Amino acid sequence: MGVTYFKRFRMEIPLQLAPFHAPRLPDHYQLIRWDLTLIPHHADAKYRSFCSEIDSNVFPCLGDPSGCHRLMEEIAKKSGFLPEATWLVIYRDPDDGSIEACGTVQGIGDPSNGCGNIQNLGVTPEHRGSGIGSFLLTKALDGFRRHRLERASLEVTAQNIDAVKLYHRFGFRRVKTVYKAVEVAYS
Repeated sequence: MGVTYFKRFRMEIPLQLAPFHAPRLPDHYQLIRWDLTLIPHHADAKYRSFCSEIDSNVFPCLGDPSGCHRLMEEIAKKSGFLPEATWLVIYRDPDDGSIEACGTVQGIGDPSNGCGNIQNLGVTPEHRGSGIGSFLLTKALDGFRRHRLERASLEVTAQNIDAVKLYHRFGFRRVKTVYKAVEVAYS
């Protein structure tokens, strides 16, 4: 066994500088507000968003469907969990009417320091590039504002260039670089 270190950025934005209006969701997509019965759908979207990405190496639970389900249950039970900052996007296929969860974000608020924390914003690969990530991020930030929080923060793996670009575009700035140690088996 060995240890690999993954570089991660802690990023923040003062909420008064964050965008207020979510871009429009494309046709056939729908935003779903938080409900406890949606945990399996959030977990499915989370798993399919991260299972083939670097973050499933950094956080192995993201590469496992049951791990994503447990993670969603844990997030929903956390002190400070904010339903108003937790959203699911679904896609309804116009040809056959089938529905799939394709985007998810969760928010945790900490009134003691005035900060809302973005948890695992994910969009499934086949739905990336259509504005869903921007939409979910805006909705989470709005949920933090509704709770009178002053700033939002998140952590992102430095190698996830598209996510880092999204957060920069929104006005997030890096406040700290951290390294996540992960045990790996060498063959």
